[in-house]
Formats: sequence, C-alpha cells, structure tokens
Amino acid sequence: MTDPSEQSEPSGVWPWPVGAATGIGSLPGTDIAEAQRIVLGELPALPHLPELPDRGAGAEIIGRGATFLVDLPVELYAGRWRVAARSGRDLRHALDLRERDLDQLTEQADGYVGPLKLQAAGAFTLAANLDVGLGGRLLRDHGAVRDLADSLTEGLRGHLADVSRRVPGARILLQLDEPSLPAVLAGMVRTDSGLHTYRSIAASTARDLLAAMIDRLGVPVVVHCCAPGVPLALLRAAGATAVAADLALLTDLDPLGEAIDAGLGLFAGAVAATPQPQAGPTAAGQADPHTRSRPGDAAPTAAQASDAVRTLWSKLGFPAEQAATQVVVTPACGLAGATPEYARAALAACRDAGRRLFEQ
Repeated sequence: MTDPSEQSEPSGVWPWPVGAATGIGSLPGTDIAEAQRIVLGELPALPHLPELPDRGAGAEIIGRGATFLVDLPVELYAGRWRVAARSGRDLRHALDLRERDLDQLTEQADGYVGPLKLQAAGAFTLAANLDVGLGGRLLRDHGAVRDLADSLTEGLRGHLADVSRRVPGARILLQLDEPSLPAVLAGMVRTDSGLHTYRSIAASTARDLLAAMIDRLGVPVVVHCCAPGVPLALLRAAGATAVAADLALLTDLDPLGEAIDAGLGLFAGAVAATPQPQAGPTAAGQADPHTRSRPGDAAPTAAQASDAVRTLWSKLGFPAEQAATQVVVTPACGLAGATPEYARAALAACRDAGRRLFEQ
C-alpha cells in the first residue's frame, strides 16, 4: 500500500486522502513561519493554515473571524470585539496579521499539490460573541444574524479565491469553527448581566442559513464544534462534508451513527489538546482543553489515538476499513494551550494514527 503521507489525491467521495490527519487550527507561540513549517512537516497529507492566538487581539477566533466580514467593520472596546461605524486601527491590525500568515503560506507551500484546510469562525459563533453599539450581542437580532452570515460568506469567498491564487495546486477545504452553535440553538447564550439568555435560533433557520453559506462557498465545508450537543443531523442536512468534534464529547452514538451512515465525514478529535491528567477541571468536572500544558508533560501516542477511533467505529458497527477513508484524525481541539513540544507531538500522533488506520 502507498503511505498516506505520499498521497495527494482524494479518497473516492472524500476530499482527503485515505489515512489523513490534520490539526484543528491553533498552535502555541507567535512565530507564523515556524508554525507553518511544523504543519507542512507533520501533516503532509492534509496541512492547514495555522492560527496563533498568542499574538493577541486580532489573532484569536473572534477577531480573526471578523476580518472576513464585508461592510461590517469591528473594533475593540473594553477587551471585546463590537460592530463599529467604520474600520479602524484594531481591524487593520487583525487584517495585517492575516496577511502575514498568507504570505508565509504562499512562500512555504510553493509547489504544493493536494488538499489544504483553512479555518474561520462561523456565523453563529460570531453572532454570539460580537457586541453591537446599543449593547448586547449581535445574536439579539436574528435579522442581523442573517446579514452577518451573508457578509461572512462574501468575505470567505474572497479569501478562498486569494488562497487559490497563492497556492494554485491546493484543493481547499474550509473549516467553520462553531463552538457556540449548540448554545445558540438551545437559547443558552447569556446576556452580559448573566440574568437572561438570548432567544434561540430555530434549528430549521440555522440549517437553512448554513446551507446557503455552504452552497455559495463552493468548497467542501467541515464544521468544527468543540462543545457538547453537536447538532449532527442539522450539519448533515445543511450539506457539511464533515463534522470535527472531540470524541470524548460524542457520547450519544445513535445520532453519530446515523450521520456517518448518511455520508457525513468525521474529523475525529482523538488526541488530547493538552495532557488530561495535568489539565484543570471545569465546573462540570471535565478536563479543560484550553488549560496550558507544561514542559515535561507526557506526549500523546498514535496507538492511543487510533485505538480510540477503532473503538468508536466498532461500537457504531461500521466496517473497520471504512474508518481510514471517512475519518480524519485530529486533536480534540486547538493546540494554543499546549507547549510547543506537546503541540508538535500531538500533530505527529495524529499523523501516525491516521497511518495506522490506513494500514490495518
């Protein structure tokens, strides 16, 4: 068999090679050149454009995501991003960071041929986190959420075209990061006072809005949701190619099995974003994936990651060989909270776990 790291052709109906692995997006540090070298070196079958939140405002998920909005400028106010009357210094800084990242991608991926994953905050997560001038989140106005989705789609289309020009051999996948989507659907996004929540968006409305975005974007879309209650049926009905999720949070296997059987790919978060015994507990008693790892923390292993995928696949009742084509192995979440050493080891473990699934 051919080593999956040497493949560049998609595997049948899937826009990634058999036995592929990739990162969720974020890495520790502030050196984009080094981050890009690590990604291209450790994830040759499905590299991604790394994101470095340690660089500060404009590099984190909301500020970076807002750079894709067209005719909807934002600014920082009291440490939060809010809709602004005009573009200013904060937005220019965020755009400059993104441009530097793309310049590094252009240089280091010169001659690359194969799938390439980009990431951006999704419309619902932006709506749940962007403030408006009158106070509160943009989510309070469902009409404004639709306008935001249109603006985001237009900006992402330009981004996809730009990357295609810079790396003409790339076949682009777009990952929409939607950690807030379950809370938006359940009406659990709290107001600033904490005493109330914003009105939920109906599942049918969210499905239709996301479907329109996917249709206009014109590339395979992966929806990443590192929260409990991932709406698998909604994502599949909206036309997502795959869902990216932490395997530890996918506890209800019936909806997952139905979605996979219906043709949804799985970006399986099988490698902890930080060493779990060292991670601080959350209010729910779970390990916090955003807790900083420390030098000397035990590195993840490919055997553990591939075994986690195989165990899940066996519980779902699917043929073992199907996992290597329909599953992409990833960390459970972004790696910004890890040490550089742990982050690199996590990506290598994902790569080798994908190879193990391929070779079984």
